[in-house]
Amino acid sequence: MGLVTTKELLSSCSRDWAVGAFNINNLDDIQAVINAGEELQSPVILQVSEGVAKHIGVELVAAICCTAGNIASIPVAVHLDHCHSASLAIQCMRHGFTSVMIDGSSLPFEENVALTKQVVEVARLFGASVEGELGRVGGTEDDLVVDDASLTVPEEAARFVELTGIDVLAPSIGTLHGTYKAKPHLDFERLQTISERVPVPLALHGGSGLTEEQFKECIRHGIAKINIGTDIKKVQIAATRHYLENNPNKAEPRPLSKTIQVAVSETVKEKIRLFGSMDKAMIWGFDASKARGS
Repeated sequence: MGLVTTKELLSSCSRDWAVGAFNINNLDDIQAVINAGEELQSPVILQVSEGVAKHIGVELVAAICCTAGNIASIPVAVHLDHCHSASLAIQCMRHGFTSVMIDGSSLPFEENVALTKQVVEVARLFGASVEGELGRVGGTEDDLVVDDASLTVPEEAARFVELTGIDVLAPSIGTLHGTYKAKPHLDFERLQTISERVPVPLALHGGSGLTEEQFKECIRHGIAKINIGTDIKKVQIAATRHYLENNPNKAEPRPLSKTIQVAVSETVKEKIRLFGSMDKAMIWGFDASKARGS
């Protein structure tokens, strides 16, 4: 199938399904996400945090993710998550990312608009999609720490989308990055109003830890992209610990790698089923008989 933009993926979503954006940290994650998507015939988004892009290197992580997407038999978007620098976002697009999120949510409204619009104008030259954020999703994940969360004002959201020309909007409705210490309370009425007032798909940040019903309610109220990061990390670490505890004398790393891939893939498949994107790859002409391993 090959690489697509998030705009292409999300434009086909309806209020009964959404696409999972899965944060990757290494090759095991990348292979696990692609394998899960191919097995369930679902589109997927390989999501790279700003921290991971800097850790691996933009050119290398772009080459790996874009190659994985190009040889996959399902539609795959390669997306930069929570980037605060226009120059880094542009660098990622130059090396093949099909989508970037420019996060100016900590800035005053006018400055957020200016930064986001700058990235949108460059993205048009690369044929890439841009996600912007208005309001602030709190919590801690990767290199992202947000102490002063604030919910998105629907009227401002509509104006923000109009002024910037973004393809996807990430609103703040009560979710948190990282691990929830208490049951999250989401403002679905606010989400519904935002979805009615903006003409672009909506992205949910802080998805790890929500209940099945909360996910489904978010989708019913207009969420088309759901970010999953913390759940991937937890499963990866747990699988590593379990393998090492049960195989203390093995010095071969490949079985450990395979164990991690299987564990992460199972988590991704669970989310795909929950988000309702199973079999949706057929929208883009996916042929299950051509999937690797068929």
